[in-house]
Amino acid sequence: MKMSALDRVLLLGTGLLAAYQIVVGIDKLSSTPITAYTIGFGVMLLSSLLLFILGFGVLDNSIVVIISTIIPLGISTGLIWEHLAPYRVPYLTFAIVGFLAVVLTRSISKTGRLPTIVLAVVHGVAGLIIFVLPIYLAAQGRMNPAYALVGLGGALMGMEGIFLSFLKTGEPVPAGQTMRHYLPWLLLITTICFVAGFKLG
Repeated sequence: MKMSALDRVLLLGTGLLAAYQIVVGIDKLSSTPITAYTIGFGVMLLSSLLLFILGFGVLDNSIVVIISTIIPLGISTGLIWEHLAPYRVPYLTFAIVGFLAVVLTRSISKTGRLPTIVLAVVHGVAGLIIFVLPIYLAAQGRMNPAYALVGLGGALMGMEGIFLSFLKTGEPVPAGQTMRHYLPWLLLITTICFVAGFKLG
């Protein structure tokens, strides 16, 4: 599927917002969450630029699955480090081990149950934290209500993960083309939610 000019504009917007979040949006935090968020949003920036330059064909590369795991792991680690101090080291350990497990299982075999299970567990845990924790903090009054937008961004990110997994199942071409059509929109809206949530929350 050929990428349209509008798709490229949307991806460029995503990249610019991710770059803004790295440079401005997290500058008042301590070093560890800054590092975690920088990694997460940095990979988001890189992904949008690769799509912008190389088009949708880059999604067929198996390394996309591995790289895409870094985004939720980075953002969820930053959230845990900011708001759940007792779980900092355990979750950081999970994030590192989980990413290495995804790399290892995907390197050994790209098909079969084990790579899928490992990927689902790692993405599932990280995605659930990004979705639930900001909404919970906003509902409890510990953060401004707008912080719930981070959780919405996490939900949309989960949809992107399902999208990437769906592409790897060998769906017929028309279905894959339809999903590719919506990906730039989904990426932009996700990034808007993250940036707005962190800025206003």
